[in-house]
Amino acid sequence: MGKDVIVACDFPTREATLEFLDKFRGRKPFVKIGMELLYAEGPQIVRDIKARGHKIFLDLKLHDIPNTVKSAMAVLSGLDVDIVNVHAAGTTAMMQAALEGLTRPDGTRPLLIAVTQLTSTDQEAMERDLLIDKPMKTVVMHYAKTAKAAGLDGVVCSPMEAAAVHVACGQDFLTVTPGIRFDDDYAGDQKRIMSPKSARLIGSDYIVVGRPITRSDDPVAAYERCVDEFID
Repeated sequence: MGKDVIVACDFPTREATLEFLDKFRGRKPFVKIGMELLYAEGPQIVRDIKARGHKIFLDLKLHDIPNTVKSAMAVLSGLDVDIVNVHAAGTTAMMQAALEGLTRPDGTRPLLIAVTQLTSTDQEAMERDLLIDKPMKTVVMHYAKTAKAAGLDGVVCSPMEAAAVHVACGQDFLTVTPGIRFDDDYAGDQKRIMSPKSARLIGSDYIVVGRPITRSDDPVAAYERCVDEFID
């Protein structure tokens, strides 16, 4: 898979999600399904959206003891999604267990990536709430290197760290970057943000875009603007 815009379908119901996707009239954007929608509708919503022809990033951020994560990933591998994720803070052992559980008997699996630090977390919050006193970039690079050593395919990071992750872990190690806002957008609860064009220039492989598209008066036009800015 090459560069792409992933639309965060953070809706509370199946009906709202499919109504939103119907606006694209035959286009099949890459979509992210997160906790809100999956907890509301269960795994069938993943199957329904996949059957429509969309690629899916299943964003559940697993973080538990290795055996539990391994078992959960074995279940998720049957949903035929394209990307799944864990928290890198769950340790190398947990990430290795996730990879083992995700791999099907025939050797195939979705891409597996690890969350470094959430884009709603800034340096102050990381130090105050997580008791991590290292610089944000140092923490993200450490988690990225740990994820690569565990055999994962990439990380979720802010676009501000994407270039450094590629330097540290290689150009083939994926950077999936939320915290995307147009230059004329309100930042909301995001702290470490960047425009689609800037994310492209700095080296993000995938951008995850939610409210600038889903809450736009014209979601299709907003999506196309993202694509125009992010993909050459």
